[in-house]
Amino acid sequence: MKRLAFKPGRTLICGVLNVTPDSFSDGGKWADPAAALDHALRMEAEGADLIDIGGESSRPGSAPVPLEEEKRRVIPLLEALSCRLKVPVSVDTRKPELAALAAGSGADMLNDITGFTSPAMIKAAADSGAGAIVMHMLGEPGTMQSAPVYKDVIDEVRDFLAGRAAALAEAGVKDIILDPGIGFGKTLDHNLALIAGLGKIRALGYPVMLGVSRKRFIGTLAGGEPHERLSGTIAACVAGAERGADIIRVHDVAECRKAMLVADAIRGAGK
Repeated sequence: MKRLAFKPGRTLICGVLNVTPDSFSDGGKWADPAAALDHALRMEAEGADLIDIGGESSRPGSAPVPLEEEKRRVIPLLEALSCRLKVPVSVDTRKPELAALAAGSGADMLNDITGFTSPAMIKAAADSGAGAIVMHMLGEPGTMQSAPVYKDVIDEVRDFLAGRAAALAEAGVKDIILDPGIGFGKTLDHNLALIAGLGKIRALGYPVMLGVSRKRFIGTLAGGEPHERLSGTIAACVAGAERGADIIRVHDVAECRKAMLVADAIRGAGK
Protein backbone atom coordinates (compact mmCIF):
# COMPACT_ATOMS: atom_id res chain seq x y z
CA MET A 1 0.00 0.00 0.00
CA LYS A 2 1.24 3.49 -0.87
CA ARG A 3 0.80 6.05 1.89
CA LEU A 4 0.22 9.77 1.70
CA ALA A 5 3.37 11.78 2.34
CA PHE A 6 2.31 14.49 4.78
CA LYS A 7 4.83 17.29 5.26
CA PRO A 8 4.55 20.10 7.83
CA GLY A 9 3.32 23.30 6.26
CA ARG A 10 2.32 21.76 2.92
CA THR A 11 -1.27 21.28 1.82
CA LEU A 12 -1.67 18.07 -0.17
CA ILE A 13 -3.58 17.88 -3.44
CA CYS A 14 -6.10 15.16 -4.27
CA GLY A 15 -6.90 15.02 -7.99
CA VAL A 16 -10.48 14.10 -8.94
CA LEU A 17 -10.88 11.44 -11.63
CA ASN A 18 -14.57 10.97 -12.41
CA VAL A 19 -15.24 8.10 -14.83
CA THR A 20 -18.97 8.76 -14.90
CA PRO A 21 -21.18 10.10 -17.69
CA ASP A 22 -23.17 12.33 -15.32
CA SER A 23 -20.80 14.09 -12.93
CA PHE A 24 -21.93 17.65 -12.17
CA SER A 25 -18.60 19.09 -13.32
CA ASP A 26 -16.99 16.95 -16.01
CA GLY A 27 -19.49 14.21 -16.77
CA GLY A 28 -18.31 11.93 -19.56
CA LYS A 29 -15.01 13.71 -20.13
CA TRP A 30 -12.92 10.85 -18.73
CA ALA A 31 -15.28 7.94 -19.45
CA ASP A 32 -12.89 6.56 -22.06
CA PRO A 33 -10.31 4.40 -20.19
CA ALA A 34 -7.36 5.67 -22.25
CA ALA A 35 -8.36 9.30 -21.63
CA ALA A 36 -8.82 8.58 -17.91
CA LEU A 37 -5.39 6.96 -17.66
CA ASP A 38 -3.73 9.89 -19.43
CA HIS A 39 -5.54 12.37 -17.22
CA ALA A 40 -4.46 10.61 -14.04
CA LEU A 41 -0.84 10.59 -15.15
CA ARG A 42 -1.13 14.26 -16.07
CA MET A 43 -2.52 15.15 -12.65
CA GLU A 44 0.35 13.31 -10.98
CA ALA A 45 2.83 15.26 -13.12
CA GLU A 46 1.04 18.50 -12.16
CA GLY A 47 1.57 17.83 -8.48
CA ALA A 48 -1.27 15.63 -7.24
CA ASP A 49 -0.42 13.71 -4.07
CA LEU A 50 -3.44 11.41 -4.38
CA ILE A 51 -5.74 10.39 -7.25
CA ASP A 52 -9.38 9.69 -6.35
CA ILE A 53 -11.36 7.56 -8.83
CA GLY A 54 -15.15 7.76 -8.82
CA GLY A 55 -17.39 5.46 -10.84
CA GLU A 56 -20.75 6.64 -9.51
CA SER A 57 -21.88 10.26 -9.53
CA SER A 58 -22.91 11.64 -6.15
CA ARG A 59 -24.18 14.98 -7.44
CA PRO A 60 -27.47 16.18 -5.94
CA GLY A 61 -30.36 14.25 -7.45
CA SER A 62 -28.21 11.46 -8.87
CA ALA A 63 -29.41 7.85 -8.98
CA PRO A 64 -27.36 4.82 -7.84
CA VAL A 65 -25.34 2.89 -10.43
CA PRO A 66 -25.59 -0.92 -10.55
CA LEU A 67 -22.63 -2.72 -9.00
CA GLU A 68 -21.55 -4.40 -12.22
CA GLU A 69 -21.50 -1.09 -14.07
CA GLU A 70 -19.45 0.58 -11.36
CA LYS A 71 -17.01 -2.35 -11.49
CA ARG A 72 -16.70 -1.98 -15.26
CA ARG A 73 -15.90 1.71 -14.94
CA VAL A 74 -13.45 1.51 -12.04
CA ILE A 75 -11.58 -1.78 -11.69
CA PRO A 76 -9.70 -2.04 -15.03
CA LEU A 77 -8.62 1.60 -14.72
CA LEU A 78 -7.57 1.09 -11.11
CA GLU A 79 -5.47 -1.94 -12.03
CA ALA A 80 -3.74 0.05 -14.78
CA LEU A 81 -3.13 3.08 -12.58
CA SER A 82 -1.85 1.22 -9.54
CA CYS A 83 1.08 -0.01 -11.64
CA ARG A 84 1.81 3.34 -13.25
CA LEU A 85 1.32 5.95 -10.54
CA LYS A 86 3.85 6.71 -7.83
CA VAL A 87 1.22 8.42 -5.67
CA PRO A 88 -1.57 6.60 -3.82
CA VAL A 89 -4.95 5.92 -5.44
CA SER A 90 -8.29 6.07 -3.66
CA VAL A 91 -11.62 4.73 -4.89
CA ASP A 92 -14.76 6.72 -4.15
CA THR A 93 -17.56 4.20 -3.57
CA ARG A 94 -20.35 3.46 -1.11
CA LYS A 95 -20.71 -0.20 -2.13
CA PRO A 96 -18.91 -2.67 0.18
CA GLU A 97 -18.55 -5.22 -2.62
CA LEU A 98 -16.76 -2.73 -4.86
CA ALA A 99 -14.70 -1.42 -1.94
CA ALA A 100 -13.41 -4.91 -1.17
CA LEU A 101 -12.67 -5.59 -4.83
CA ALA A 102 -10.93 -2.22 -5.23
CA ALA A 103 -8.78 -2.81 -2.16
CA GLY A 104 -7.65 -6.09 -3.69
CA SER A 105 -7.03 -4.48 -7.07
CA GLY A 106 -4.58 -1.78 -6.05
CA ALA A 107 -6.58 0.88 -4.17
CA ASP A 108 -4.55 2.40 -1.35
CA MET A 109 -7.53 4.16 0.18
CA LEU A 110 -11.32 3.85 0.20
CA ASN A 111 -13.39 7.04 0.06
CA ASP A 112 -16.94 6.54 1.35
CA ILE A 113 -19.49 9.37 1.10
CA THR A 114 -21.69 7.52 3.61
CA GLY A 115 -18.94 7.72 6.23
CA PHE A 116 -18.31 4.00 6.73
CA THR A 117 -21.68 3.55 8.41
CA SER A 118 -21.81 0.04 6.92
CA PRO A 119 -19.88 -2.60 8.91
CA ALA A 120 -19.02 -4.23 5.56
CA MET A 121 -17.29 -1.02 4.43
CA ILE A 122 -15.24 -0.95 7.62
CA LYS A 123 -14.34 -4.61 7.10
CA ALA A 124 -13.18 -3.91 3.52
CA ALA A 125 -10.71 -1.33 4.80
CA ALA A 126 -9.61 -3.29 7.86
CA ASP A 127 -9.08 -6.59 6.01
CA SER A 128 -7.07 -5.01 3.21
CA GLY A 129 -4.98 -2.49 5.12
CA ALA A 130 -6.38 0.32 2.97
CA GLY A 131 -6.82 3.79 4.41
CA ALA A 132 -10.25 5.35 4.88
CA ILE A 133 -11.57 8.76 3.83
CA VAL A 134 -14.65 9.31 5.99
CA MET A 135 -17.17 11.83 4.66
CA HIS A 136 -20.30 13.28 6.24
CA MET A 137 -23.51 13.34 4.22
CA LEU A 138 -27.03 14.15 5.41
CA GLY A 139 -29.38 11.71 3.66
CA GLU A 140 -28.41 10.31 0.25
CA PRO A 141 -27.51 11.96 -3.07
CA GLY A 142 -31.00 11.77 -4.54
CA THR A 143 -32.56 13.81 -1.74
CA MET A 144 -29.74 15.34 0.31
CA GLN A 145 -30.37 18.90 -0.85
CA SER A 146 -34.08 18.81 0.02
CA ALA A 147 -34.10 21.34 2.87
CA PRO A 148 -31.26 20.02 5.08
CA VAL A 149 -31.57 21.11 8.72
CA TYR A 150 -29.06 21.09 11.59
CA LYS A 151 -29.17 22.49 15.12
CA ASP A 152 -25.41 23.15 14.93
CA VAL A 153 -23.83 22.00 11.69
CA ILE A 154 -20.23 22.09 12.91
CA ASP A 155 -20.89 20.14 16.10
CA GLU A 156 -23.11 17.57 14.36
CA VAL A 157 -20.67 16.94 11.53
CA ARG A 158 -17.73 16.80 13.95
CA ASP A 159 -19.49 14.34 16.23
CA PHE A 160 -20.48 12.09 13.32
CA LEU A 161 -16.93 12.02 11.98
CA ALA A 162 -15.50 11.37 15.42
CA GLY A 163 -17.77 8.38 15.88
CA ARG A 164 -16.98 6.87 12.50
CA ALA A 165 -13.23 7.40 12.98
CA ALA A 166 -13.43 5.64 16.34
CA ALA A 167 -15.23 2.66 14.77
CA LEU A 168 -12.59 2.41 12.04
CA ALA A 169 -9.71 2.70 14.50
CA GLU A 170 -11.25 0.01 16.71
CA ALA A 171 -11.39 -2.27 13.66
CA GLY A 172 -7.68 -1.71 13.05
CA VAL A 173 -7.76 0.85 10.23
CA LYS A 174 -4.66 3.01 10.62
CA ASP A 175 -4.87 5.74 7.97
CA ILE A 176 -8.06 7.74 8.55
CA ILE A 177 -8.92 11.06 6.89
CA LEU A 178 -12.01 13.15 7.71
CA ASP A 179 -14.09 15.06 5.15
CA PRO A 180 -16.94 17.37 6.28
CA GLY A 181 -18.80 16.76 3.01
CA ILE A 182 -19.22 20.26 1.61
CA GLY A 183 -22.37 20.30 -0.52
CA PHE A 184 -23.62 16.92 0.70
CA GLY A 185 -26.85 17.79 2.49
CA LYS A 186 -25.83 21.35 3.31
CA THR A 187 -27.12 24.81 2.44
CA LEU A 188 -24.88 27.72 1.47
CA ASP A 189 -24.72 28.85 5.09
CA HIS A 190 -23.90 25.32 6.28
CA ASN A 191 -21.03 25.07 3.80
CA LEU A 192 -19.58 28.43 4.79
CA ALA A 193 -19.86 27.62 8.50
CA LEU A 194 -18.09 24.28 8.03
CA ILE A 195 -15.19 25.82 6.12
CA ALA A 196 -14.87 28.59 8.70
CA GLY A 197 -15.05 26.06 11.52
CA LEU A 198 -12.72 23.39 10.15
CA GLY A 199 -10.47 23.83 13.15
CA LYS A 200 -13.03 22.03 15.35
CA ILE A 201 -12.89 19.01 13.05
CA ARG A 202 -9.10 19.12 12.77
CA ALA A 203 -8.94 19.14 16.58
CA LEU A 204 -10.11 15.50 16.51
CA GLY A 205 -6.53 14.65 15.59
CA TYR A 206 -7.04 13.24 12.09
CA PRO A 207 -6.05 14.81 8.75
CA VAL A 208 -8.89 16.71 7.10
CA MET A 209 -9.77 16.66 3.41
CA LEU A 210 -11.78 19.55 1.95
CA GLY A 211 -13.73 19.04 -1.27
CA VAL A 212 -14.97 22.39 -2.58
CA SER A 213 -13.90 22.18 -6.21
CA ARG A 214 -16.37 23.83 -8.63
CA LYS A 215 -19.28 23.28 -6.22
CA ARG A 216 -22.65 24.97 -6.35
CA PHE A 217 -22.05 27.26 -3.38
CA ILE A 218 -19.21 28.90 -5.32
CA GLY A 219 -21.56 29.53 -8.23
CA THR A 220 -24.15 30.95 -5.84
CA LEU A 221 -21.61 33.39 -4.40
CA ALA A 222 -19.65 34.32 -7.51
CA GLY A 223 -21.63 33.08 -10.51
CA GLY A 224 -20.52 30.85 -13.36
CA GLU A 225 -21.03 27.30 -14.54
CA PRO A 226 -18.93 24.54 -12.90
CA HIS A 227 -16.03 24.91 -15.35
CA GLU A 228 -15.97 28.68 -14.67
CA ARG A 229 -15.47 28.37 -10.88
CA LEU A 230 -11.70 27.99 -10.63
CA SER A 231 -11.05 31.34 -8.93
CA GLY A 232 -13.75 30.66 -6.35
CA THR A 233 -12.41 27.15 -5.83
CA ILE A 234 -8.93 28.49 -5.13
CA ALA A 235 -10.30 31.07 -2.68
CA ALA A 236 -12.21 28.38 -0.78
CA CYS A 237 -9.19 26.06 -0.77
CA VAL A 238 -6.90 28.75 0.63
CA ALA A 239 -9.45 29.67 3.30
CA GLY A 240 -9.86 25.99 4.19
CA ALA A 241 -6.12 25.37 4.44
CA GLU A 242 -5.75 28.36 6.75
CA ARG A 243 -8.40 26.84 9.01
CA GLY A 244 -7.05 23.30 9.18
CA ALA A 245 -7.51 21.43 5.90
CA ASP A 246 -4.55 19.13 5.21
CA ILE A 247 -5.73 18.01 1.76
CA ILE A 248 -7.80 19.75 -0.90
CA ARG A 249 -9.73 17.62 -3.40
CA VAL A 250 -9.79 19.42 -6.78
CA HIS A 251 -10.37 19.03 -10.50
CA ASP A 252 -7.80 21.66 -11.56
CA VAL A 253 -4.61 20.24 -10.07
CA ALA A 254 -1.97 22.45 -11.70
CA GLU A 255 -3.67 25.73 -10.88
CA CYS A 256 -4.61 24.76 -7.32
CA ARG A 257 -1.13 23.35 -6.62
CA LYS A 258 0.46 26.67 -7.61
CA ALA A 259 -2.01 28.64 -5.51
CA MET A 260 -1.36 26.45 -2.47
CA LEU A 261 2.40 26.73 -2.83
CA VAL A 262 2.04 30.49 -2.41
CA ALA A 263 -0.59 30.27 0.34
CA ASP A 264 1.40 27.68 2.29
CA ALA A 265 4.57 29.81 2.04
CA ILE A 266 2.79 32.90 3.35
CA ARG A 267 1.16 30.93 6.17
CA GLY A 268 4.52 29.43 7.12
CA ALA A 269 6.26 32.81 7.16
CA GLY A 270 3.75 34.09 9.68
CA LYS A 271 4.60 31.44 12.28
